[in-house]
Amino acid sequence: MRSVVTVWLMFFLALMVGCDSNSGDAVPEVGEAVSTFENYEETGDLSDLRERGYIRLLAPRFDEPSALPRDGIPSVDYQVQAEAFVRSVNLEPRWVYADDFNELDDLINAGSADIIVTNYSVTESRKKSLSFSTPVNSVQEKLVVPADLAGKTLAEMEGLVISVPEGTAYQETAEKLSRRHKHVSVEVLDGSMSDEELVAAVESGELSATIIDSNMLGLLLGEKEGVTAAVEGPVVNRKRRIAWAVRKGSKELLDQMNQYITSERVMTSVDEPELRDWAAIKNRGVLRVITSNNPASYFMWRGELMGFDYELIKHFAKTHHLRVSVRVEESASDMFAALQAGEGDVIAASMTRTPDRESLGWMFSKRYLEVYEQLIGRADDALLSSLDDLAGRSVAVSPDSAFYGTLKALQMGGLKFDIVEVEGLSTEQLIDAVAHGIYDLTVSDSHLAAMESTYRDDIAVLYQFEPAKEIAWGLRPEQTALREQLDNYIKRNYRGLFYNVTFNRYFKEKKTIATHAEYRVTLGKDISPYDELVKMESLKYGLDWRLITSQMYQESRFNPKARSFAGAQGLLQVMPRTGRQFGYSNLTKPENGVSAGVAYMDWLEQRFPARLDLAEKLYFTLAAYNAGHGHVEDARRLAQRLGKDPDKWFGNVEQAMLLLSKPQYARQARYGYVRGSEPVKYVREIKNRYLGYVEALEEPG
Repeated sequence: MRSVVTVWLMFFLALMVGCDSNSGDAVPEVGEAVSTFENYEETGDLSDLRERGYIRLLAPRFDEPSALPRDGIPSVDYQVQAEAFVRSVNLEPRWVYADDFNELDDLINAGSADIIVTNYSVTESRKKSLSFSTPVNSVQEKLVVPADLAGKTLAEMEGLVISVPEGTAYQETAEKLSRRHKHVSVEVLDGSMSDEELVAAVESGELSATIIDSNMLGLLLGEKEGVTAAVEGPVVNRKRRIAWAVRKGSKELLDQMNQYITSERVMTSVDEPELRDWAAIKNRGVLRVITSNNPASYFMWRGELMGFDYELIKHFAKTHHLRVSVRVEESASDMFAALQAGEGDVIAASMTRTPDRESLGWMFSKRYLEVYEQLIGRADDALLSSLDDLAGRSVAVSPDSAFYGTLKALQMGGLKFDIVEVEGLSTEQLIDAVAHGIYDLTVSDSHLAAMESTYRDDIAVLYQFEPAKEIAWGLRPEQTALREQLDNYIKRNYRGLFYNVTFNRYFKEKKTIATHAEYRVTLGKDISPYDELVKMESLKYGLDWRLITSQMYQESRFNPKARSFAGAQGLLQVMPRTGRQFGYSNLTKPENGVSAGVAYMDWLEQRFPARLDLAEKLYFTLAAYNAGHGHVEDARRLAQRLGKDPDKWFGNVEQAMLLLSKPQYARQARYGYVRGSEPVKYVREIKNRYLGYVEALEEPG
């Protein structure tokens, strides 16, 4: 997370949200909980809630997706559906957040909230104290076992001990298995263990077996050097239901919930491949989008799903009251193969419309973006006055890209240059390789080149190819009705307000703040105008106020009105959604911005193991504040795989973080792509400034 002066946020942009949820008539953001909402105890049914005017929705604090959604519906859509339900019964939603997942049951029955809305499993033990709605989702559960048990059935696994956290749906499934199979026993663990900790324990040999949701296994399992690898075992529960939960006596509320869920078709069981056109898409209420995990199309930043292509296709879906399901593929050929197999309805991934692709039978919508293919070289390279200057040079591109066809046509036209075919690297990675002298030249679309140029000065556009190329959505040839709907959307919205605002934030914003001189700190002089405020808030959580002040300078240059391109606000550049999780709105007010930022720092710090050295924990916390906790955990897991220390930042996890911008590592990470150079720079600069503050403010000895 960075201030408005931070250039890299060009890659991490979201739609701007209102700074004060109480102002005007704007539609409240999902998960809103303003500081003026004072909670109360209410254990009545819907008629009692009507007298209050609210339905309180309960979720764990920062109930973010457990990974970058790569094949399914983002979990935030369930929150959207819950708020829509509340408004459908003419009441206002208010969110209540629990610090511990295991508190949800108690908070509902104590009257502190009314509906649990999260990834909450229907279990027999929970049904004793709660009533569950019709399911909003269903998942399978699978065994996770050591590699030497691969391919064996449950009956063949003699003396199997299944270890599961206490109070979870996994425990219920394991105990049912042990009752049916005499050779299976159950070990009950601490209920706070996460899925990734369970898998890691099986991989290391600490546990013999465990149970995990099938939709997480592809990201959690992986070969690790030096330890026993774990593999997927058999399915042990074919349909574990996810539902909303209310108090036992809330029969009227439950009835209204069930009616709403059924009528809105919220249930999202796993789809079989299906070749669908518009009528079938509308009937199911879900648009299945095939895209790629990169900084232009689709990525996650601090729990927020972003990307120009993702935002545009999601806006199209919203206009037709559709939810979006995402499937991530890495290459153009993989995306077309998934589309042909019926695993998605449309490709939205900055796909260039080319004669070659159309000759293969693919259909495209009208263009939603016009770009130029540009030749990229190093900053000190001479511009090409004509294509004749390309003679004797070499150009590195992916053979799966549209650029490859452009270059082959030039060769066939008589130009003498070499094409270096590079598989597995994105355009961004090829540009970086050119900047570092690994390759001579590469080709990029102009909007991606502009994005790169906003944060680096070691590359240059040496030549622009004519004519312009069209970026469009990819379809199967028989999807004529869907193409008509997409074309109509483009006609109405191309270069319109939503389109222009979104495009400009991703591809055109430049540095808007002049370079500021560093504040010179001396003994007896304040570091900032907000020292006393920071001291007071830091003291609440046992944090060093000088560290927070160093972070504040990094974020906002002590400007309380600062806003980032992504929508972060205030002295500590807190996202409005994050502020609301702690009950703060109007983050440009110094008291609110600092309070929310320091509370978030404390929350992040508690997410890391207590065994960590204090300094290391602070480094991880700062990195998580900048890039997101999930990306930091990805880097820690990668560091361990690479033989580095996952408990040390400098020289270890920071090096793994740098690798997460490379496709071969990002595609294996739970949270996908991240520009790792930014948290690395962020931690180092805050640390150095903090040490300078400490030295400057020390009393002479």
